[in-house]
Amino acid sequence: MQLPASLLSGRLINRYKRFLADVQLDTGEIVTAHCPNSGSMTGCNTPGSEVLLSISDNPSRKLKYTWELVSAQGYWVGINTARPNNLVREAIESGVVKELQGYPAIRPEVPYGKNSRIDLLLNGSNGYCYVEVKNVTLKEGDKALFPDAVTTRGQKHLRELMEVARNGSRGVIFFVVQRGDCMSVSPADLIDPEYGRLLREAVRNGVEAVAYQALVTPEEILLVRPLPILL
Repeated sequence: MQLPASLLSGRLINRYKRFLADVQLDTGEIVTAHCPNSGSMTGCNTPGSEVLLSISDNPSRKLKYTWELVSAQGYWVGINTARPNNLVREAIESGVVKELQGYPAIRPEVPYGKNSRIDLLLNGSNGYCYVEVKNVTLKEGDKALFPDAVTTRGQKHLRELMEVARNGSRGVIFFVVQRGDCMSVSPADLIDPEYGRLLREAVRNGVEAVAYQALVTPEEILLVRPLPILL
């Protein structure tokens, strides 16, 4: 996935009200950017961190800047949760994600479950495959952890994927690790023990858990390799 060529560099002043971030650009100008991430962003919202912003020319937008990347512990980290769905789709279509080949039709945001939309619905000769995508930025040691805040929505998705598996289709929870300094993925049990419990239950009941690491640069983000999931 190519990132906009005109990313602006600056330093994070503060992230607040979940979806707002004040940034001092390299020019010295202070701007308020949209923060497209509802999590706690622990380890990725330290004041003074180098950040990259995209800019929109849409006059109807209240905020024309969007926070895309942050430099954390020597690596670029992708914090924009609107990116992973397309990242996974591109990686499936290019053959990078071996686990999800054989599905010529891919549709995004298809209604399922109880007032939910599946991130990607794959369809092929073997039937349907429901893929729920999660963006992972939290790190402890060399392990990526999800979630970084209690997520009742994420818990609901796991229950719905279990129902998908019970009904005979494939249900996949897909963790996109948007940083290059992790060797595995695990549930963040200390943050959301119910999510960890449900993830383990889902895997026992036929839901497939897949994790891939992204190579994140100021020019592009690409899924490059699978990571083991340690439950």
